[in-house]
Amino acid sequence: MTVYNWPAAMRFLPFAAVLALASCSGSDASTGTDPKMETTTAPVSSDDSFVLPEREGTRRQTTGNVPHIQLDAELVPTVDAELRRRAYLLPGVENRESVLSLPGARGLWLSDGIELVRPDVMAGNREFAHIHPDGSLHVWLPVDRALEVDRTKWGELHPWVDRNGFWDGVAMVYTPETLAEVEITIRLLVDSYNFITGANLDPAEMS
Repeated sequence: MTVYNWPAAMRFLPFAAVLALASCSGSDASTGTDPKMETTTAPVSSDDSFVLPEREGTRRQTTGNVPHIQLDAELVPTVDAELRRRAYLLPGVENRESVLSLPGARGLWLSDGIELVRPDVMAGNREFAHIHPDGSLHVWLPVDRALEVDRTKWGELHPWVDRNGFWDGVAMVYTPETLAEVEITIRLLVDSYNFITGANLDPAEMS
């Protein structure tokens, strides 16, 4: 089990732009552990009425401020690899270095050929999510879904959601530790993609 304990000094790193989201930095875990490959949870539905189940266990620990970092991430390399593989199956999504986070985060960037039906959400760029080195994510979601993520303990709202010019539906999604949790995370990425592009993708297609 790899636990990331980030130094307090990281909380005071400077930011180049008001929309820069803090992320984790450092190397990905490479040492093994039990991959926790539970597969008892069925793939999530594409139905817009899908309700997130409450995440088991206690809420994860984060800085609660900017940089917005998960402090108790337990990265499982096999699970993390599956998350990243499926995330970049989204059509027209490029794997780029994040422009909104600290070094090491990988952005999910909508290519120029993808129409944005909600450009107001994006605030001048095309990065609708990014994955931190520890496997946690920041995702631009419909506000109701972001509130649901917070309420059901799959993540929490970004500390800047009340700032003018910052989208109120930005949420951190905690590091998935099992394949069942990857299913929920992919559901949320597809929700974000559909919301911003007007598409109607089914999460089951991202397998």
